[in-house]
Amino acid sequence: MNIEQKAAKIRQITEEIISTDADCFLVDVKLKPGNNIQVFVDADAGLPLSRCIGYNRALYKQIEEAALFNDGDFALEVSSPGLEEPLKLLRQYIKNIGRVVEVVLKDGRKITGKMLAADEQQVTLEETKGKGKKQEIVQHSILFNDIKSTKIQIVFH
Repeated sequence: MNIEQKAAKIRQITEEIISTDADCFLVDVKLKPGNNIQVFVDADAGLPLSRCIGYNRALYKQIEEAALFNDGDFALEVSSPGLEEPLKLLRQYIKNIGRVVEVVLKDGRKITGKMLAADEQQVTLEETKGKGKKQEIVQHSILFNDIKSTKIQIVFH
């Protein structure tokens, strides 16, 4: 079984495990060198650590039973995607409406602003330009096809 097949199998097992929690969804599965498996799960209202631990235990057991790796030679990490991970799914965009994000477009431009809306075609951002009396607010509607990556930004007030 090659790495893509293993990742697909892990994805399938994970989806079965989390399917009992309607608010949870699988974001990504990454297989890294040395059989290090990273599984990113999220939830509409946030993902408590206790759920990650439960998913990790159930997934670990099923990966062992499926004998995907020789002699159980693998490491497994189940977590929610951190701030360093870009948004990948529409459900993540919707969950983060109201937060400040940085969108990198395929042409290299970057737009940072508050996410106002997201649907199947596009995301809408409100960007604040300038300071003081010269401050202006610009709305951008950006098609998902034009987005290279979107990351949540931490804002300190």
